Amino acid sequence: MSVSPPDVRDRRRGAAARTRAGAPGLRGRRAVAAAMLAAASMLAPSSGQGQSTFPDVAGRASDAVLAGLEWTFARIRYSSPPGRLADFRRTYWSDPWAVDGPAAEQNLSRRMGRVTTIVVNEPVILELEDEALWDHPWIYFVEPANIEFTEAEVGILREFLLRGGTATLDDFHGPVEWDLVERQMARVFPDRRFVDLDPAHPIFSCFYQLDAYPQIPGLGSFFNNVTWEKGGFDPHLRAILDDDGRAMVLANFNTDMGDGWEWSNAEAYPGYIQYTAQSYRMMINEIVYALTH
Repeated sequence: MSVSPPDVRDRRRGAAARTRAGAPGLRGRRAVAAAMLAAASMLAPSSGQGQSTFPDVAGRASDAVLAGLEWTFARIRYSSPPGRLADFRRTYWSDPWAVDGPAAEQNLSRRMGRVTTIVVNEPVILELEDEALWDHPWIYFVEPANIEFTEAEVGILREFLLRGGTATLDDFHGPVEWDLVERQMARVFPDRRFVDLDPAHPIFSCFYQLDAYPQIPGLGSFFNNVTWEKGGFDPHLRAILDDDGRAMVLANFNTDMGDGWEWSNAEAYPGYIQYTAQSYRMMINEIVYALTH
């Protein structure tokens, strides 16, 4: 007899919370965290673009809100159509699912541990059919225009998201790649469509106070003195929402967050530092939102 996998929201506060007798349900803990987050934002001094709503970024207010939360950068290894995979390998000398790794997740994990009180674990690589998927409430797909889900993966991803998980899609650009991603996600949720999230959405203020969604150029675009590629001129943060309005799929479209983290230590490119800072702030907000909503 098969056993239904756990609600992945139960993984957000780690093993200690899962085994503590008499602990409140995860939904209740998430509600408390969200309420404290809102209160901390209102009480904190007003701040400018890119400044944290918490005192000194990781000050005492954030301790109370984020204490006990746990996060792992979980990169998903996926399959691609054979022809597209061969073209990608010829161009980039890499499989699309592995782009920017491992430096991107290592750098982002270090930054998360430095500026928040969240317990940050070592990054992992998973496939959707791995049992360990259910231990990780946040998963990451890079170059998602190259995804081709199996039928089994479609069902697993749908259940993962509806049970409280969050999937981030990053580094895809222009109308052709948007169409490819939208087709795959329509297999997961035929009855749900992407919506745009604007700066009024709590994802822009749940840790850093951000006034706009950034366009992070890949390093190649940066060398060409542009911030866009493949006709993707305007950046968008788009989401698929669950029945409660929670953003369970986050699509970083016409922007390359992963390059921002991967190259954040590259002293040879000082002009790129402004983009690495923006990519860290935006992604930390996305992760904090995923763990508290």
